[in-house]
Amino acid sequence: MRACSEATMAVSLNLFSLLSTMAVLLALLASTNASAESGKNVNSRFMGPRESISSKNSSIAERSEEALNEHAVDNPDEIASMVDMSIRNSTERRNLGFFSCATGNPIDDCWRCDPHWQLHRKRLANCGIGFGRNAVGGRDGKYYVVNNPGNDDPINPRSGTLRHAVIQDRPLWIVFKRDMVITLKQELIMNSFKTIDARGVNVHIAYGACITIQYVTNVIIHGLHIHDCKPTGNAMVRSSPSHYGWRTMADGDAISIFGSSHIWIDHNSLSKCADGLVDAIMGSTALTISNNYFTHHNEVMLLGHSDSYVRDKLMQVTIAYNHFGEGLIQRMPRCRHGYFHVVNNDYTHWEMYAIGGSAEPTINSQGNRYLAPNNAFAKEVTHRVDPNDWKHWNWRSEGDLLLNGAYFIASGTGSGASYARASSLGAKSSSLVGSITASAGVLNCQRGFQC
Repeated sequence: MRACSEATMAVSLNLFSLLSTMAVLLALLASTNASAESGKNVNSRFMGPRESISSKNSSIAERSEEALNEHAVDNPDEIASMVDMSIRNSTERRNLGFFSCATGNPIDDCWRCDPHWQLHRKRLANCGIGFGRNAVGGRDGKYYVVNNPGNDDPINPRSGTLRHAVIQDRPLWIVFKRDMVITLKQELIMNSFKTIDARGVNVHIAYGACITIQYVTNVIIHGLHIHDCKPTGNAMVRSSPSHYGWRTMADGDAISIFGSSHIWIDHNSLSKCADGLVDAIMGSTALTISNNYFTHHNEVMLLGHSDSYVRDKLMQVTIAYNHFGEGLIQRMPRCRHGYFHVVNNDYTHWEMYAIGGSAEPTINSQGNRYLAPNNAFAKEVTHRVDPNDWKHWNWRSEGDLLLNGAYFIASGTGSGASYARASSLGAKSSSLVGSITASAGVLNCQRGFQC
């Protein structure tokens, strides 16, 4: 009789424990939903110089909100993520070195060794380095799952498409349901506080228009193949649920950054576009361009609008851990006015030069590996556009590895204040560049495994 009573009591205790655990999980779910709702951030858009017609249509905005609610979720792996969080309590114990892989690449060491990275995607936002390190993207918003690669209507984008996701007036962390090729009829105009995160799938933006980041802030672009971008324009394009306007012809850049700040471009593969692969102009600043793989292109990267546009004197850009690979010719980058930290990149190909500039930019080259081409007339890493007025420009090479006859012509007085504004992280030895940049470009991430 006593044994029966003890068994009954054990069952009751187990049932009570199970009910208690379910109550805790339900409370966690309610708390997560409440915090996600409280974290919504509505950001105004400025009318750019290429936008002249505004349309505020409440019915369109309402339909957009309904569609957003259909595709925006707290986590695409909701149940598994919630259980995992309740066990690990990772919000409290997370720190940037917890999953260190010891690759020497501080961005990758921050998140890549976690086999459950897909449950903790937003950790990426806390792994930034350099001048763009404070770009949080859509960290404080919900997830948006893109499940439709087509139906690219630039004015009334269909829910579930990438265009519908990036124009929303709230933070969103945008992921993809499956592999897809997205061919855009017009520029993909992004709104503030967005992350495009293509880890775990194979996503190409190609054969049409590409990405425009104009008069916005806090954008992260990670894991995209962007190639074969073409000039488009002379058309209406929507930039938010309540606004669309006329766009003149775009140049055909892979990523165009215009009057924007706190932007992080990481682990993308870019090639073969009509104009630049990454161009940042018109007062853009607080930018990090990292871990990308650039190939088969002429004018790779332009930083600064024109010699006469003095607002670009405030520009600060970090270019770190990238691989400048086969088929490249020039502009890696080409700089104007501002402050540029070029650190621990691998330059294995160029036909004309690697780093160029005009209008007195400050260029701080540290710990890079420069492999010159066999062409005896293209050994110089640097190129000044103005041959008569450059000796006082502050350009320095510090700890760079110069191979196959490569040489870097330094200049300037070595002003401490100037180089302080062109320094954004500690450079590692150039002997480590091979391992630091070994995974540059799009990563082959699989769920349940370290990325």
